[in-house]
Amino acid sequence: MVTAKCPICGNPVEIPDDALPGEIIEHECGAQLEVFNDNGRLSVRLAEQVGEDWGE
Repeated sequence: MVTAKCPICGNPVEIPDDALPGEIIEHECGAQLEVFNDNGRLSVRLAEQVGEDWGE
């Protein structure tokens, strides 16, 4: 298991060994975090919020 730092609260985030880049995980602080490949190492960043545009 890889450990990263939450970009919101600064506490550790445990990334499962089977996590893939693009996967969304929820941290204990409530942040939605996206797993990404950071120069060959898995890390997390704040996930983009995608909202409905209802065809507008």
